[in-house]
Amino acid sequence: MTNGQGTVTMGDVARLAGVSKMTVSNVVNNRPGVSEPVRRRVMEVVRESGYRINVSARTLRSGRTGVLGLAVPHVNSSYFGLLAEHVIDEAARRGFHIAMEQTGAAAEGEFEVIARSHKLQFDGLILSASGLDPADRRLVGGGIPMVMLGERDFAASFDHVAMPNEEGTKAATEHLADRGCRRIAIATGPVREDGVNVVTRRRRGYLAALAERGMAAEESLLVALDDMNAEGGRRAAHRMVDAGLDVDGVVAVTDGVAQGLLRGFADRGVSVPGDVRLIGFDDIPEARIMVPSLSTVSPDHRWMAAKAVELVTARIDDPDRPATEHTAPFTIAERESTR
Repeated sequence: MTNGQGTVTMGDVARLAGVSKMTVSNVVNNRPGVSEPVRRRVMEVVRESGYRINVSARTLRSGRTGVLGLAVPHVNSSYFGLLAEHVIDEAARRGFHIAMEQTGAAAEGEFEVIARSHKLQFDGLILSASGLDPADRRLVGGGIPMVMLGERDFAASFDHVAMPNEEGTKAATEHLADRGCRRIAIATGPVREDGVNVVTRRRRGYLAALAERGMAAEESLLVALDDMNAEGGRRAAHRMVDAGLDVDGVVAVTDGVAQGLLRGFADRGVSVPGDVRLIGFDDIPEARIMVPSLSTVSPDHRWMAAKAVELVTARIDDPDRPATEHTAPFTIAERESTR
């Protein structure tokens, strides 16, 4: 499989794949004009043969490395794992590889990722921003093609792909009301003063649904989480039951929180959906196998990934194009927890 000197060459790859050296060059340099079956066959030979692409030489020739960065708050999150899988698939379809980074949901971590993307010569970056302040001057003239995910409002400075936060939570609340719930709580995190995090956006949707249905938005129904995860949801369910909070429906700010609420209600002998109906947000893979299976707001994750990769590659090709804003479509996945 080598040239006799222990080194796999582009010619070796071409011979093993049954294509020309030019085709191999087009594939490894992410050039158009190669069919998807041929591209996959060449890349399979590249992987199996141990052929090493000379990234430095390719970068000098084309100005590109064929690598996109994907930066998320936490890599151990089911939601971000699902998103990353779709981004990797979509990037591969367009001839790019993905390097994944973790920011810790902090502004400094996000700025470090942007700086590292420059240093590692990523062609572009898809950043799920949690802590960045859109007014921070360090974002001006960042230089790398970048697409933002998340709830922050970057005022048309960057391409942005958002979740249907208000619309989805409004629909989730209406879903509970349509099933007879009259005392609907929302299990949610702390409100940030600038009002643009996932908590505040989803709370707006909840309050809008209550207002349209003529239902009271009582302070006691805004159930605060001490942690935005399953354990925080479990403790919140304990507090709700122990305090005698009279609710017949709960909207969870995320599916992870909903998973904890299910556990917490079970700990206290409260039946879902018999005593309380419960709906989440995100439609993570685990939602289908929880007991009971979880009704949830189901954004089109594959659409989001495809749109983010489409936008960042368009930005690579045309750095001066106007920034655009996009919101993912969604459906309500009705399962056992609200039936």
